[in-house]
Parts: sequence; C-alpha cells; structure tokens
Amino acid sequence: MHKHHLPELLYRSEQVRHGERLAAKASRLSMYQLMERAGAAAYENLVQLCPPSGHVLVGCGGGNNGGDGYVVARLARLAGYQVTLWQAAAVETLPPDARRAYESWLAVGGTCSAPQLHVPEGIDVIVDALLGTGLSGTVRSDMATVIQTINGAEVPVLAIDVPSGLCADRGVVLGDAVVADITVTFIGCKQGLVTGHAADYVGQLVFAGLGIADEFESIQPASSIRINKAMVVQALPARRRCAHKGDHGRILCAGGDLGMGGAIRLAAEAALRSGAGLTAVLTQPDNVLAINAAVPEIMARGWQDKSAESREKIQWADVIVLGPGLGQSNWGRTLYDQCSGCDKPMVLDADGLNLLALSPDYKNNRIITPHPGEAARLLDCSVADIEHDRFAAAKALQLKYGGVVLLKGAGTIVYDGTSAFSVCVAGNPGMATGGMGDVLSGVIGALLGQGLSLLQAAQVGSWIHATAADCCAQAGERGMVASDLFPFIRKLVNSR
Repeated sequence: MHKHHLPELLYRSEQVRHGERLAAKASRLSMYQLMERAGAAAYENLVQLCPPSGHVLVGCGGGNNGGDGYVVARLARLAGYQVTLWQAAAVETLPPDARRAYESWLAVGGTCSAPQLHVPEGIDVIVDALLGTGLSGTVRSDMATVIQTINGAEVPVLAIDVPSGLCADRGVVLGDAVVADITVTFIGCKQGLVTGHAADYVGQLVFAGLGIADEFESIQPASSIRINKAMVVQALPARRRCAHKGDHGRILCAGGDLGMGGAIRLAAEAALRSGAGLTAVLTQPDNVLAINAAVPEIMARGWQDKSAESREKIQWADVIVLGPGLGQSNWGRTLYDQCSGCDKPMVLDADGLNLLALSPDYKNNRIITPHPGEAARLLDCSVADIEHDRFAAAKALQLKYGGVVLLKGAGTIVYDGTSAFSVCVAGNPGMATGGMGDVLSGVIGALLGQGLSLLQAAQVGSWIHATAADCCAQAGERGMVASDLFPFIRKLVNSR
C-alpha cells in the first residue's frame, strides 16, 4: 500500500458520518453537494487509470457510496468515456441524495444493468461504489459474487471511500473484499484503511478533504493518529555540543541463548545505531567472543545466575531490552526473572513476551512489542481474534499488562491506555524476515535511554524502524535482512 499525503488524524466511520454533517452545515453545504464533490474527486483519480476514450465499468450499491458512483459515471460519460453501470440495488431503496445522483446519471443518457458473472470485454477500469463505510456484518452472498467477479477481471480498480467488503474501522475483510489499485477516501481518513488486512486491499490510498476537512477536524476528535516525521523531529532535538556518552543512556540487552546469539547482537547494534551512549549485552558465554569481535562497541558479558558482575550490570543499566533470542530454557527463564524483577524501564519482546504470557504481571514502566502470534498468547486467544480488531486487541493488552503496547504488523498500533491510538503506516513486506523485531526493540530501547517517554519511544521507534525498511526496499523488498536497516536508522535518527 502506498501512503502519500495522508492526514495525521484518523477516524472511525461513525465519527466521519456524524462529523461530516456538522462540518457541511458549518460550511453551508448540502450533503448532495458533498456527494458531487466526492464523485469529482474520485473521477480525478479515475483519469489517472483510464486511457482517453476508454471504457469504464462502475458498480453502484444501494447507499450513498453508490450515489458517489453515479456521480463518477456521469462525469466520465460527459468527458467522452464509454461507461457501463452495474446497479446492484433496487432504485426504490436508494437514499434521497443517491437517488438524485442516479436521476442525474439517467439525464445524461446513462443506462443501468444488473451485475453480470463476467466483466465485459474491453473494460479499462472498474469503479467500486458497491459498499461504503457502514458495512459491519459479513458481505451478502449476492454482493460477494459481484466482488469476486471484479477481483477476477485483471483490470485496474478504483475504490470509492473504502474497498467494498473491508471494514473501515478495523481493517478486517468481512467475508470478501474488492482488491483496489487506488482507494479515494473522503473528509476524514478511516483508521481501518491503514492497518491489518487493508494493506492487501487498499492499494494507493488517496485522501480528499472535499473542502471541509479542516472544519471537520475542528469538530470531531480523532480516534487515532498517524505517526509521522514531525513527531520524530520533535522528540529528538539536536544534541548539546558538550554532551557525553552518559547523557544518552546505558542500554542493557539481555538474551541470546545457545544458537540465538545473533538476535541479541542485532538488538544491541540497533541501540548503538539509534544513538545510545553505552550498550551492553548479557548473553550465553559462548556468544561473547563473536559479539565482541563483530561489534567491539558492544560490551558483551556472559550471564550466569550467581555472577555478581551480571547483577551489577543490571543495576548499571538505565534501560533493559529483554527477550531477543532469550529462549525458554532454564537459562532464559532465570535471566528473565532477574531482569524483570528490577524496576528499570524495559522493552519486552520475543521470548520475553512468551514468558510473560506464562506468568502475567502488570507494569507501567514497560513497552511490550508483540506480533499477532505473541499477542494471541498474551491474551489467550487466537491470531484470528487479534486480527479481527487490532485496536481492541491493543487496548486489551494494555489493560492486562500496563505500560505501552506496540502491536506489530501491517499498520503497527501503539497504545498507552490514555492517549488516542497511534498507527505507523510506514513499512513493507520485506520486513517479514527474522531479526526485524530484534532491531525494533534495540531502537526503542535506545530512544528510552535518550530521554523519550515510553509512548514517544514506541511511536518514534516504530516510525524509524519501518521508514528505514522503506528506504532499504528501494533496492527491492525480497532479500532484505534486518542488519540492512542500520545505515538508514542512523540517518533517520539524525533527520531534521
């Protein structure tokens, strides 16, 4: 999914429906005038996909989303495009504004037909105006058939407001959903378009404020915010010229059982590249030589339960990153117990989360960074339950475990229990490889050490990590590995 020029504020669909009426009234616009503007905005994007004098198929449903489709069809016909319109709902069921748009379509000579089982030959672009943001239950079988027909056509698709069948609030597919190349969403950007399954269905996400976005934002509080570069710049000011290494945090990364030393090295090196003043590792003794030889700036020490030096290193730290490569053997469990028993700010990841699931506790000075599988174990549910509503899952995790939750995945969600949800829309499929989460933990730990709050560190860390991956992916997503991100992370923590 391409994410260009999106607003910072995100909303649930009900918030948009409520706020748009108030904003339109304040702007002295009728809802039909907004429909005309929405159709015009969608048509502007249609032109990008369709060749001159091309053939457009518009699918119109029974709500105001269908009304937007009738406007697009009319504008396309008036511009000289050949337009075929599939009418997927009885005219008498249309709301007043959609009925007016339908009649305007007929007035320019437009005709309607029922949806077919195959897209006609010669169609250049399909416009999806079947189901809008109000959909909550599973798509009906007749509409699912239309959606499957559209998806099977191998023709570019423009979705109006939301791909039909995708939940605009949760980013989950409600049975079947249109796979769009471009989605044009209006007035307030819906939070479900930037997380979960949305990445596979939305395509390029385009926002059109229809002239009332500023008024709308002043009226309607957001449910979520998009993490952006301005937040990073604000949280990481230029360093004082007389700064020294003690000013920028002592980060202890604990983990790396036998055979997993690479995980803790990645976390520690990520902390170094993110600006940590001092970075140390507690790991299996067999890993120490390899880490010291590869990255001499990391102070690596073998951990043993009865070692006074190891206990002193835990007390030395300002921040602990616990979990990368930790494993769940007696060695890992004992190290987990010793580190988690202290009161230091902590980033908990990987097997640290699996051990937390076995013995849950609540702490307010901790960031947990589960992927959906780990989140399911932490909440004793299925991965499908997590993905069904990622926002609700993040909230449930925070209520149970405290602190700040960073729920990984496409459209990472950050939540602290008091502020609005934060969503990181950066990132790409090249990140689906071993070690990426270890790097993220190290980045966040370093940011905590440099004085950011738990919430800031999770927000800024997720953006830096995902944006570094986007920079790296310019050379291709396939074959990207976690350590490839380090040069880009260093550049991004110094961005202005």
